[in-house]
Amino acid sequence: MSSADHQTVRILEGRFVLERAADAPVTADADVLATVNGPDGGAVMRRTDTAEDTWVALWNGDAAHPPDATGMLAAIVAPLAAGAIAVWVAASFDGDIVLVPAARLDEACDLLRNAGHRIDG
Repeated sequence: MSSADHQTVRILEGRFVLERAADAPVTADADVLATVNGPDGGAVMRRTDTAEDTWVALWNGDAAHPPDATGMLAAIVAPLAAGAIAVWVAASFDGDIVLVPAARLDEACDLLRNAGHRIDG
């Protein structure tokens, strides 16, 4: 069993929306969790606690893992996929941000606990 199988996942404060980067210009005062520049123009994870259809951010980087650690993200998203929970992911240097639909947070946490992970927050 690897360290990937028993991670601590922290629920980050707030609710987030996903937007195409072209539709959500990043300003200094924006509450942006992550931006991704891709061939499609990219995306922005932005905090907004009042929008409908928001997402909750899960973070597995409090116990930092090196960028070349294998299986860390897969160990988080596999049980969520098995439970038919959509995810949106961005990697940071020490860990991963995994967003799940806010309406399914309790279910996502149950799936992750059942897979051997600890949930904080």
